[in-house]
Amino acid sequence: MRNYNGERGPAGDRYNTSDMNKNGRRRLRCFLRGAVFSTAFIPVLAFAAGGAEAAAPWWIWPLALFIVCFVLGTIAVPAGIGGGVLFVPIVSGFFPFHLDFVRGAGLLVALASALAAGPGLLRTGLADIRLALPLTLLASAGAVLGALVGLALPVTVVETALGITILCIALLMWRAKRSEFPDIMRPDPLAAALQMSGIFHDHAHKRNVAWRVHRTPLALALFAGIGVLAGLFGLGAGWANVPVLNLVMGAPLRLSAGTSGFILSIVDSSAAWVYINKGALLAIIAVPSVIGMMLGAFIGARLLRTLQASRIRMLVIVILLLAGVRALSKGLGWWA
Repeated sequence: MRNYNGERGPAGDRYNTSDMNKNGRRRLRCFLRGAVFSTAFIPVLAFAAGGAEAAAPWWIWPLALFIVCFVLGTIAVPAGIGGGVLFVPIVSGFFPFHLDFVRGAGLLVALASALAAGPGLLRTGLADIRLALPLTLLASAGAVLGALVGLALPVTVVETALGITILCIALLMWRAKRSEFPDIMRPDPLAAALQMSGIFHDHAHKRNVAWRVHRTPLALALFAGIGVLAGLFGLGAGWANVPVLNLVMGAPLRLSAGTSGFILSIVDSSAAWVYINKGALLAIIAVPSVIGMMLGAFIGARLLRTLQASRIRMLVIVILLLAGVRALSKGLGWWA
């Protein structure tokens, strides 16, 4: 098959675009059902194993982490967020691990997800280096500062702040209005000097899109703050990267989601070194989580071309609400 424009295949049959769209929607529904089922299984598994912790085999937690991270990695890339923003609240809330180790693993998880998806995003033109690098510089500095502060604070304070932050992230994702193709008439002087403009091919609409950005100084300040939160909670930064790139700077939505993944690969590596240097890393947590997230991210990078971002975003919001309530209740002592 050479293309989807109705040309004849090897057997002489024509490929019907509408039939392919129906098949894509059918695969999307199956994927969403599987993701919801797998995510709903997380608290059930955690409480069941926690109730009989002495009798549970040691390998149940690495296996559970692998399954959970595979699902999270698959939905994180199409949603334009890092795997850490889902990993940290879910694992810290429903698994019996110390928060410092979870945050350290969360940064590696977000980093692995971004690195797994990064080459594909760059190859297909969904990530732009010229747009990402200036923002990444300030975000990386903020991530190092946030990691140092986070390891110095008491765990209960961090858990309470984590729960509040996760609930705010879910609210922002629900209320945020995104523009598929923002109309920017003129770039600001800083964006023009940094040559933040270009053309990318939108596979969903099958056309080339010329883009430019504005409000670059404001975006640089916001990315510095995003980096602090990423290092403080081990969340990564994808949950805020996409809104800033799309709503503040005016980059197209798909380009924002792809560039966000590239930014994560640099910002999270900066904060991860702080946690590694402080000894806040356990292989039994990090290894199965990273492997599962990388495998899921490979699939998520391919799904980014065809999946409807709105449906993935609603699934992520539900997961964040569940995890945010759990983290907040643990920090306040309402839920042991």
